[in-house]
Amino acid sequence: MRTWLLFLLLLLTLGACRATGGVTILDLPDAEPLVGWRVLGGATFDLDADTGVLTGTGRDLPRNSFLVSDAVYDDFELELEVSIAAGGNSGVQVRSHVDWQADGGHGRLWGYQIEVDPSERSWSGGLYDEGRRSWLADLSENAPAREAFVVGQWNHYRIRCEGPRIRTWVNGVPAVDFTDAGPDLDLAGHVAFQVHGGQRADVAFRGVRLTEL
Repeated sequence: MRTWLLFLLLLLTLGACRATGGVTILDLPDAEPLVGWRVLGGATFDLDADTGVLTGTGRDLPRNSFLVSDAVYDDFELELEVSIAAGGNSGVQVRSHVDWQADGGHGRLWGYQIEVDPSERSWSGGLYDEGRRSWLADLSENAPAREAFVVGQWNHYRIRCEGPRIRTWVNGVPAVDFTDAGPDLDLAGHVAFQVHGGQRADVAFRGVRLTEL
């Protein structure tokens, strides 16, 4: 009897470890410099230590810029809030890759991007393949998702990457459910925050939380 009780206790303990293990909080650091992150491109990324808000700013940028995580992730759920002014463009990179020496030393990033689009098109939450295949899943036929994003206010993003499947929600509204069956399928990579090239871009992120699955 005692042996069975010990065995049952062991099973319960292992089950509890599985239920609570594998969780990572992707905390943006509370002071400069941005430890664990690297900037690719000419945009400026500033973190307010009091509010925890990360701001990305670009003026007359010839190319897109990114704040790239040193860490690499595979299956995870990422939640955050994003706010962007009209006239700019941004995105959240997941499972992406970077060559810091490419393009004459300017560097190059490619991979899945969850769009932040304050234009009238309003494809925020759509899935784009940065530097490679362009749009994988836009919101041209998803009116509820297009209407979910509010320009100039904080918007909640939920991004779930599980195997070849990527799903997104904007303010609780389903935006994309895409399974990648192409030759460029990526099952792991970096997380990054984008400031789009062009005349002007102002974007802010906060409350970033990544849970590994």
